[in-house]
Amino acid sequence: MTLAVLAFLGGALTILSPCILPVLPFIFARTEQPFVRSTLPLLIGMAGTFAALSTLAAVGGSWVVHFNNYGRLLALVLLALSALALLSRRFGDWITRPLVALGARLSAGSAGGGRAGIAGALLLGVATGFLWAPCAGPILALILTGAALGGPSSATTALLFAYALGAACSLALAAAASTRVIAALKRSFGAGEWVRRALGAAVLLAVVAIALGWDTGVLTRLSLANTAHLEQSLIEQFRPARAGGALQSAAASTAVTATAADASLPVEGEMPSLSGAVGWLNSPPLTREALRGKVVLVDFWTYSCINCLRTLPYVKSWYARYRDQGLVVIGVHSPEFAFEKDADNVRRAVRDLGITYPVALDNNLAVWQAFNNQYWPAHYFIDAQGRIRGHHFGEGDYAASEQILRQLLSEAGAQHLDAATSAPSGSGAQAAADEQDIQSPETYIGYQRAASFVSPGGAREDQAHQYTAPATLALNQWALTGPWKVEGERAVATAGAAGIVFRFHARDLHLVLGPGAAAHPLRFRVTLDGHAPGDDHGADVAADGSGEVGEQRLYQLLRETHPGADHTFAIEFLDGGVEAYSFTFG
Repeated sequence: MTLAVLAFLGGALTILSPCILPVLPFIFARTEQPFVRSTLPLLIGMAGTFAALSTLAAVGGSWVVHFNNYGRLLALVLLALSALALLSRRFGDWITRPLVALGARLSAGSAGGGRAGIAGALLLGVATGFLWAPCAGPILALILTGAALGGPSSATTALLFAYALGAACSLALAAAASTRVIAALKRSFGAGEWVRRALGAAVLLAVVAIALGWDTGVLTRLSLANTAHLEQSLIEQFRPARAGGALQSAAASTAVTATAADASLPVEGEMPSLSGAVGWLNSPPLTREALRGKVVLVDFWTYSCINCLRTLPYVKSWYARYRDQGLVVIGVHSPEFAFEKDADNVRRAVRDLGITYPVALDNNLAVWQAFNNQYWPAHYFIDAQGRIRGHHFGEGDYAASEQILRQLLSEAGAQHLDAATSAPSGSGAQAAADEQDIQSPETYIGYQRAASFVSPGGAREDQAHQYTAPATLALNQWALTGPWKVEGERAVATAGAAGIVFRFHARDLHLVLGPGAAAHPLRFRVTLDGHAPGDDHGADVAADGSGEVGEQRLYQLLRETHPGADHTFAIEFLDGGVEAYSFTFG
């Protein structure tokens, strides 16, 4: 229920985002007709189509993308004909072909009768649903990420429909306001015919804007409102809790308040099986039966996740302190990106990160689903009887987590436990984040989950294209420059001189990168506000801004010595072939 409310509010906020602008003319063009027979069916058709297509896109393959592209093309034709019929009654009367007649009928609203008008409005709403591409703010990203991880479900469709319903409600209010304005114009100037033509021109302009990609490019840069902060605030206020052993939300890399340790830790269920792991590092395969008598900490992580990396110093310190007193730590590596399924990549990361405890390779997310988990990182605390006695999602509350471990070890008979560990120090990407000054969210580069992308024309999906960046960027907007091929989960530089620019506010900036098929490291150069980073360089960059991509992992590119302001980051790849996946901040 909590997520449904969040989804509805997130959808309602889209009225403030630039991506709703191309849809408004289609809504306003219906305001002359009765709301129940015209605007309402249109909004229902739009919401239903968006929910259905988004559900399929979250869990489907490339056929869904092609299907939606064909649907968008047909919808553009249909709405263009509707616009022309609004502009000229003679045009609508002269054309007799069925498709054009349908366009004229749609533009005429309910004039042909109640049922015919409702059906026409509903069909126009379906066409609008194919065209609507809302800005993927934190709430929509949360829903789609959960859908991609958990697979198709009625719950996903319900959440997406709630999101679309929120948008429909805000659009209905806008339509009601526009009705009064149009009526006032007609009374004052007798301008009914001109108003109709103006609406037709607006619809035609919207069709052109969508066809040229302005709805995801130019219009985003012209936005006067950024809803990302509002949506993130809503998520913080409504953070869902665990109830009855089942998670109530679906998100990636999202911090959630931990269950506080107390004297009577609840029993949250039995430890699920680990049999879904496809391989093990640092250990032979472990089973829950063999672990009876041990206190177990299960840590869900993935090696390119900045939140996971920042928890590692604590997990490693607990293992080092308590392993001789009965603690077993199991790192369940559940990949987010395809390259994280490569066992050699994970093995190298485990070695470089200094992880010596057992690591289960959960490439199929089978262990993830057995625990009903939804977060990176996530910690589950299991007692010597194989029962889950506590959990913690995300970063933070390390003292409470350690207290749970100490209590479970004491219950299992451990005596004379060493004093609780002091906060371990992490270096590079493992250092604690500056939580008070992060105003930039995790941002994906692949088109499946990209948000705030403002290169003119938007992303050309799965096509090589020469990109440019606008002269200025608002906070958290980013753009590609030079030759790139944007794919579902990444962008690939097809030649040298490809770059990325990002307007951000945080102490640390990280970017998940890979060298692709290159047999040698690929060079890059970083600038901060147009200059070499100097003392603000990250662990993977020299002071002059130079660096290399030699393996698929998270790279720390900036660590500001005096954070607290907005800055423009830019990276140029001197060699082609680099793969870019996502930005994270700290």
